[in-house]
Amino acid sequence: MGEDIKLTKLASCAGCGAKVGAGVLAKLLSDLPTLQDENLLVGFDKSDDAAVYKIKQDLAIVQTLDFFPPIADDPYTFGQIAATNALSDIYAMGGEPKLALNIMCVPKTMPKEAVHEILRGGYEKCAEAGAIICGGHSIYDEEPKYGLSVTGFVHPDKMWKNHGARPGDVLFLTKPIGIGVLTAAQRGDLLEPETHELMIRLMTTLNKSARDVLVNYDVHACTDVTGFSFLGHLYEMCSGSDVSAEIDVSAISLIPEALEYARIGILPEGMYRNRTFAEQAVDTGNTELAVCDLLFDPQTSGGLLAAVSEQDAEDVYAALKDRVPCVQRVGRIVRQKEKTIYLQ
Repeated sequence: MGEDIKLTKLASCAGCGAKVGAGVLAKLLSDLPTLQDENLLVGFDKSDDAAVYKIKQDLAIVQTLDFFPPIADDPYTFGQIAATNALSDIYAMGGEPKLALNIMCVPKTMPKEAVHEILRGGYEKCAEAGAIICGGHSIYDEEPKYGLSVTGFVHPDKMWKNHGARPGDVLFLTKPIGIGVLTAAQRGDLLEPETHELMIRLMTTLNKSARDVLVNYDVHACTDVTGFSFLGHLYEMCSGSDVSAEIDVSAISLIPEALEYARIGILPEGMYRNRTFAEQAVDTGNTELAVCDLLFDPQTSGGLLAAVSEQDAEDVYAALKDRVPCVQRVGRIVRQKEKTIYLQ
């Protein structure tokens, strides 16, 4: 199937790199009216990963929607990545995904076999997560797109938000950085086979194991690192928490090939949008420009970024070590300072 149709050639951008920039999105949402409901625990006011609505004292639903154009040429792989990315928003809230609906746009000329393979990839990844796809909606479009609307469950007192981080918290990241740059290189047919395999493996790895570990500890804030980049999502976390962060750049796992491409200027368009959004809040210190580029790189199906109580930090590291693609203790939360993020 992958030899018959190359999906990325049908799209003008790939994966979460297609996201509207965070700064533009904030302006679009700024004056929209919001209904007040005491049971709405999380809305869009803090740019969180999903909405949370309490239905009884010990149960809340977590609702999200995510879709994007192809980030892989193989239809089945594209379906897996898109589903993994959508499910991640539920995990980022501390929830468990239960139900999902397909969202699909396909060109009239796309072979039925390719459409089936995209859907099969989504179904199988949801099955791995323990969620049921029970319908959806599809339309014709010149550019293919696929994703899911996902509903999950969480205890109202145990959900996570992307804000609430406290001074002293330790920041953990569960996947390496550089996917956006690799996808840009892929569009130019520059990736070596082993790098391509790594990229696909990372994007199809659920954040379920990370969530299942972290729910046992004192997590004050959590988000998944996707289209707004490591620094963009961290900026939202710190701004919403009225704190700053000190980041040990050497502790961040940067995909080596992605750093090489960044050094020669192979960068996705979304990186520039993310830099415009957050760079005024970041003290880059002596950090190399290409490394900064990767920290602004839009990730697709990235890892969880969690602010964990300092008392739990050693236990969390040990518990995550063999359960996630790459556990990284990347920095700490400090009291609010002149800048929001300090790279050291």
